[in-house]
Amino acid sequence: MITCHLRYEIDPTQVEAFEEYVTGWIPIVTRFGGTHHGCFLPHEGANDIAYALFSFPSLADYEGYRAAIREDPEAALLWRLSARTRCIRRFDRTFLRPSLEPTIGRA
Repeated sequence: MITCHLRYEIDPTQVEAFEEYVTGWIPIVTRFGGTHHGCFLPHEGANDIAYALFSFPSLADYEGYRAAIREDPEAALLWRLSARTRCIRRFDRTFLRPSLEPTIGRA
C-alpha cells in the first residue's frame, strides 16, 4: 500500500472554495480504487494550511489513477474550480508506506 499525503497552502479567504475542491476528490479517488482518509482544514493555528490523505494498493495503482483523472470530467471541474478561485497557493505531495507491525527482533 502507498499513501499520498498532500499538504496545501491555501488562500484563507477561499476556504469554502477549497473545501469544495478537496472534498470533491473523495468520490473520484474511491471510484478509481483508492481509499480516501479525509481532508483536514484549518481550525486553530495557521489559517492557510490544510491536508488530505488517500491510499492505493500500490504505486502502479496510483499511477493508473493519475492517468485516468486526466480524462475524468469531474476531476476537470475541480481543477477549474481551483484555477478560478485561486484557493490553492501551493501544495506538496509526499508518498508514505505503513509500518503496522513491530520490527524489533526481525532479522
